[in-house]
Amino acid sequence: MKVPGFRVCVVGLWHLGCVYSGCLARLGYRVIGTDEDTRIIEKLKEGKPPIFEPGLDNLVAEGMAHGSLDFVEDIERGALDADYVVIAYDTPVDAEDRVDLSPIFRAANRLKIATRHATFVVSSQVPVGTCEQIAMMLSDGGIAPDLAYVPENLRLGEAIERFMKPEMIVIGANSPSTISKVQALFAPINTKVIQMDLRSAEMAKHALNAFLATSISFANEVGNICDLVGADALNVAKALRSDSRIGQKALLRPGLGFAGGTLARDLRILQEAGKMHGYETILLDSVLDVNQRQNASIVNRLKLLVGELGGKSVAVLGLTYKSGTSTLRRSAALEIISRLQQEGAAVKAFDPQVSRSDVAGETFLLCDDPYEVCENADILVVLNDWPGFVDLDFKRIRGIMRVPTMLDTQNLLDPSKVAESGIRCIGMGRGTLVAREDETTDHTRH
Repeated sequence: MKVPGFRVCVVGLWHLGCVYSGCLARLGYRVIGTDEDTRIIEKLKEGKPPIFEPGLDNLVAEGMAHGSLDFVEDIERGALDADYVVIAYDTPVDAEDRVDLSPIFRAANRLKIATRHATFVVSSQVPVGTCEQIAMMLSDGGIAPDLAYVPENLRLGEAIERFMKPEMIVIGANSPSTISKVQALFAPINTKVIQMDLRSAEMAKHALNAFLATSISFANEVGNICDLVGADALNVAKALRSDSRIGQKALLRPGLGFAGGTLARDLRILQEAGKMHGYETILLDSVLDVNQRQNASIVNRLKLLVGELGGKSVAVLGLTYKSGTSTLRRSAALEIISRLQQEGAAVKAFDPQVSRSDVAGETFLLCDDPYEVCENADILVVLNDWPGFVDLDFKRIRGIMRVPTMLDTQNLLDPSKVAESGIRCIGMGRGTLVAREDETTDHTRH
């Protein structure tokens, strides 16, 4: 398929914008990426994306080498001759998971130069009704530009694959001509396109993330009950996934609550929308309540395993929001570590994608390798699902820990195989925590 010679300006260059820029350049478009943060531009010109995503550095380097991708500091210059302007900021959230739209609105005020000739595509996560606000800002009292909402559906660690081979593309716009123009941009991607109005597309993103969040809280609630009654939630999940009404890809693995701000952001948006119209969002409120309790429960689980945590040494594997990324934004691991320190525990941690500069403001000890973390530890906690943790030498770890006990919050490891190394490994929702808490095992190092 011959690709038209579209010129595309991508505004906002963190995770979403960098993936957009690199992938659109690979599709054959002439892409200019821009951001109000000039430090990001400088790094990208050196071939260094601001966040780790598998394959992203090579994708950016490929586009720059082919001359199909460039980065400029001046937003107005980047948009000046663009056929399409993509607003792709990773929308910031505050400590309460509420969105900050100021970077997007600032960009809209600077993009008026392109309103007469460009088609605008918003892919940032924004509350329902925001795209109409952006269109009004861009029109500046004149004729509104062609503007569509194409909700991003990328996943950290799988973003490039998800962009190039998505399950669907949702295009929301209030005119058929705008939808046709945006469909032309994504035409090289062979997938199902779902067309709808602007507000429905914004709402579809909220609903999708709220559904995923509900699945996670449901799985954690069931897992917690499984721990109390001695059932295995992973076996329960197999049965649920075998029902065609649920499906094999359902998020039913018990573990930590959702983090990173992405899912909670959409729950908060729906809560606010309900409140604005006098509607009580009972289910969504409960999803958030279960999620907040889940991560807080880790401290109590550790106390069941090793007693009070004051003066204990806790070893942590995994700090980032999830495997396959370097982001610590709203990381559940950092929240849990803070709770452990409040209990008086000394915390050491390791993550293959985290450097000391990334955690400069933290008070725990960041170690260079997973074995240094485990030295003289009273308990080991796995807090994200880096695949490399499966291949650790647990016999070596058994030999250097003070108490050979592990809590695997990701259900990443096979407890029976770890037990062969002499380490007691407890998962989440596996029906083993409470069932064994009365054992009188000598956990001291032999």
